[in-house]
Amino acid sequence: MAALLDIRDLRVTMPGLGRPILDGVRLSVADGEAVALVGESGSGKSVTARSALGLFPSTASVTGSVLVGGTEIVGATASAVRGVRTSVASMIFQDPRAGVNPVRRVGDFLTEPLRRIRGFGKREADARALELLDAVGLHDPGHVLRCFPHELSGGMLQRVMIAYALTADPRLLLCDEPTTALDVTTQAEIMAILGRLRRGRGLGMLLITHDLDLAAAVCDRVYVMYAGRIMEYAPAAALVAHPRHPYTAGLLGSAPPLSGEPRRLTPIPGSPLSLAHGVDGCPFAARCTFAEPGVCDVTVPALQKYGDSETACLRAGQILEAR
Repeated sequence: MAALLDIRDLRVTMPGLGRPILDGVRLSVADGEAVALVGESGSGKSVTARSALGLFPSTASVTGSVLVGGTEIVGATASAVRGVRTSVASMIFQDPRAGVNPVRRVGDFLTEPLRRIRGFGKREADARALELLDAVGLHDPGHVLRCFPHELSGGMLQRVMIAYALTADPRLLLCDEPTTALDVTTQAEIMAILGRLRRGRGLGMLLITHDLDLAAAVCDRVYVMYAGRIMEYAPAAALVAHPRHPYTAGLLGSAPPLSGEPRRLTPIPGSPLSLAHGVDGCPFAARCTFAEPGVCDVTVPALQKYGDSETACLRAGQILEAR
């Protein structure tokens, strides 16, 4: 499959920080493929996803390559980036209420891009908005079009935001923790909608999440990120069954199992690496129980291939044998 999103050696730095926000990130999403990017808060997941739309911090220095549908985003003109945003890639953000104007009706919100960007007439735009609301599982879409955002629940409003993302008829959906602010039942409904839309329309999807179990359940491949670097990536089932990086194993060990016998949770020691502090070696070395002093804390590990997986760990072979 051809890469719809192809990020290569992406490095994002800002003045005054001790380390890069992103440091040599490589990631790809093919047409029709669902890919997850997992990691703790502050690891750089959202910055990675937003790079596909050229949404870099205003004072950032950016190097590397971000190809979206064949268009290079790094260093692109405003016109080129606008073309990607309006026809290739759309983003669904974490908080749906932050993305809408509270004094405008849902119908005005949905039909504006259809009319101004895609050139639809009013009647055609209204009909298309109704189709999209029906596609995301909203009952009585005509009533929803007449509502203001405060009249809708969080789950209903997130469905509206998914419909808004689809107004561009994109090939790539960037989902930045789209279920975080919702209850468990509604989370499952939203993920089911996204899965159905992805399969029905052949969309590529990049899902940003903290939840490795969710990532493994709905995605084909999973990337694990820590301190702006990719620590490991693998097919979803293989990554959960046989994690090769200590950080991946730590994430799995600190979450309760969804089935089987209950077990004692094993939290990852220490705290995430601050952007204010630089690091000479592996960024996870200070929290890693397998770290070798004088080696892991002074040498930056590159991603090494192990079958279908790649792992950035100097001791990945020994760790796998120990398990």
